[in-house]
Amino acid sequence: MNFIDLAKKRYSVRKFKDMAVEKEKILQVLEAGILAPSAVNYQPCHFIVITDEEIRSKVAETYPRPWFQSAPVIIVACGDHSQSWIRKDGKDHCDIDVAIAVDHMTLAATDLGLGTCWVCAFDAKKCHEVLELPENLEVIALLPMGYPMEESEPEKKRKSIKDMVSWERY
Repeated sequence: MNFIDLAKKRYSVRKFKDMAVEKEKILQVLEAGILAPSAVNYQPCHFIVITDEEIRSKVAETYPRPWFQSAPVIIVACGDHSQSWIRKDGKDHCDIDVAIAVDHMTLAATDLGLGTCWVCAFDAKKCHEVLELPENLEVIALLPMGYPMEESEPEKKRKSIKDMVSWERY
């Protein structure tokens, strides 16, 4: 499948089948994240893969939605601020680098027949505590992953190119 078709196929899955995801597929998704570019190639990402039901349940308390709890895998995407590049004006690129990696992972998962949903509206402090993370790590996003319950993706509404792109000037 070409890249545009893959990007069109990806959607936010909120209904997962009750079946485990093969470790080989999880590793392929993680490899896509690790291959993502980062500012100055500092690679400040760290991913925590959670498949254990008890730990998934504790992490799910940080985003209490029934559909979220049904995901057989949760990848916790963290940024290590002690390893991220900081621009001269003070802009820390950690969040950007992690976002690029998570985007690569969502596309890789789609290519493997898996579904994901990028979750940012969670209790980051509680998640940090549940996972007993060191101070330098920040939880940036949660990525529930599994086999989608529905066979076809919903129609996505997108703005047109003319609404989102300027040439030469705004």
